[in-house]
Parts: sequence; structure tokens; C-alpha cells
Amino acid sequence: MSTRQTKGLFILSFLASGILLSQMVLYAVSVAAGWDVRFNLVIVCHSVLKSIGFTSLKYALDALVFTTLCLFFWKLGVQWVQSSRMKKLFESYTMRPLTDEWTERYEADIKVISYPAPIAVTMGFFRPAVVLSTGLKEMLSEEEFEAVVYHELYHRSNRDPLKVFILSMSASVLWYMPILSWVSDQYRRSKELLADAYAIERNGSSAPIGSALIKMIKAGGQLSMPFSCVSFADTSVNERIRFLLDPRSSRPLCIPVRSAFVSLAVFAAICFLFIYALS
Repeated sequence: MSTRQTKGLFILSFLASGILLSQMVLYAVSVAAGWDVRFNLVIVCHSVLKSIGFTSLKYALDALVFTTLCLFFWKLGVQWVQSSRMKKLFESYTMRPLTDEWTERYEADIKVISYPAPIAVTMGFFRPAVVLSTGLKEMLSEEEFEAVVYHELYHRSNRDPLKVFILSMSASVLWYMPILSWVSDQYRRSKELLADAYAIERNGSSAPIGSALIKMIKAGGQLSMPFSCVSFADTSVNERIRFLLDPRSSRPLCIPVRSAFVSLAVFAAICFLFIYALS
């Protein structure tokens, strides 16, 4: 999958989920504060359902809106707690001299932590930081370690933690639009391949990044990461190995028709009610 296709998937998913969630938030606020919000999709749905005699369905619509928002804020809180704990853990193990050395060498925010397990992760929304462990440095050769650094620097420069978080949250909260889950998974896979391709370009060979990936898989002991972290060896491992064996191979985009149809039907139904009410 090309970079353009990856960006397209993100934009479409972001717009679809953003429209639905923003309308639900506006409706919930209007109910709580007694505001008269015009042209809100949920309010329009209420009006249309009432006009065609399906008054009881508006309660189901209310339930969908408020359960979706409750689920959203619950998962947001869980992710915030997990991210805060992970950040505190990494801060407590940070090795300042090595951190300063690697930050200066690559002109990027790189933290080196004293931790026995191999860790390579990019975290943070607006100022992402690369976190690498001494366990990783000891396990890999100099060339392999540098390939992993380039891989994570790609994620950092593209602010992938923020984008992955948005798609993962959308897929988790808007579970009745299954295409969002597929988009989130495909985006993660594509980004890992693009990061590997960047590392190959900088190293001039696929061998270092490939051997580093295999060593990390064999080592195991990976920490469970929240949505806001992009880890080196926790996504589409088999697919990445195939790509590393043949970097010129292409990855076709096979859209699941059933999931796409169900999701499009849900989204189109709300939009149709909106257009119908305004006509």
C-alpha cells in the first residue's frame, strides 16, 4: 500500500468518525444545557423518526448516542492512565548521559532507559519521543540498533502515535462501523512497512532491520502498550518479514466488502435523514 493510499485511509476514517462523534457531543451538550442546536444530525434524526411515526426508536437513538459517548470517555480515561504510567516508568529508568548523546547525534528527542527487556517505541502526540532500552542496545549489533532508530524516527517525524491513537479510539468506540477497525489495522501495518522502508533506505540494506526484528521476536517480553504508543515489534510481523525479503514487492489494498457496506449503510442512513429533514 502506497503512502498516498495510507493517507487517504486516515483522512476518510478521521472525517467519518469525527462527524459522528462531534454531532453526538453537540447533542449531549444541548440536552444537558438546554441549548437549541440547529442542524444537528441527532436532533434531525429525532424529528424525522417522530414525523414518520417511529417515536419509540428515538429512545434507541438516545441510548446509542449516550452509550457511545460514555464508552469514548471511559476508554479515553483508561488510555490516559496507561500512558501516564508508561511515561513515569520510562522517566524513572532514563539514563541522562546516553539520552543526551543520542538526542544530539540524531537531532531528535531520543530517550535511553536502563531496562533489561528490548524496547523500541515512539510515544507522544505533538512532540513524540523515541524510547530505546539498554536491553535492546546490548542485544543488537551497532548496525541493527541504528536501523531500529531510523525506523522509530520515521514514526516520530510523521507523528504516527497521534494518528494511530485516533484510529484505534474511533474503531473501539464506533464498533457499529466495522470498517473503522479494518482501517486502523491496515494503517498500522502500512506504517510499519513504510518505517521499515525508510530504515532500509538509510542503511542501504534490509539485512540490519530484518535481523533486528527477528531478534526482538525471539527475545519476547514486550511490554503491553497503550494506543498512543507505536512499538517496533508488535504489528504485522510476518508481513514485514516478507517485505524485508523482497522490498520491491507491493502490498495490495483489499477492502472487506461486507464491513464497508455495513459501515457505509450506517453512515449514509444518518446523512440521509439529515438531508431529508432539510429538504
